[in-house]
Amino acid sequence: MPKQTFRLNGRTVTVDVHPDVRVLWVLRDLLGVTGPKYGCGINVCKACTSHVNGLAFNPCSVRVGDLSPSDEVTTIEGLPDAPDGDGGALHPMQQAWLDRDVAQCGYCQPGQIMAAVALVRKVRREGRSITDADLDGIRNICRCGTYTRIREAIAQGERAM
Repeated sequence: MPKQTFRLNGRTVTVDVHPDVRVLWVLRDLLGVTGPKYGCGINVCKACTSHVNGLAFNPCSVRVGDLSPSDEVTTIEGLPDAPDGDGGALHPMQQAWLDRDVAQCGYCQPGQIMAAVALVRKVRREGRSITDADLDGIRNICRCGTYTRIREAIAQGERAM
């Protein structure tokens, strides 16, 4: 079996797996990283949202063979050590989620948080703050319907990042 190498949450990992296997299964089944959740497997629900090289991506729809050895995959587990985190127990966006009591069942929350952090980074690169239109563009599905609290937490997290 061919070896696939990439960076995961700040460290280099190598796995023995066919290049067509989706990154989500490599993370969960081979590397034991369970933050990204399986929801749909077709890039619709966004429960698995993580980052590759600082940008949001959905590992359920990306082949591990499409990653290069220098690609940095960040999951919710590695978010506190990301450049806009403080290296503490929680990233500021994670703390905002707790402060706003966002989670009900919690299944979608890692993906929601990762999408929120990517959005804040994107609008900052553009030299602006998040607008309602930006928040409307987040397509992560929450079956519990905590969208109002999600929006409040993103605003708080943006201020703290």
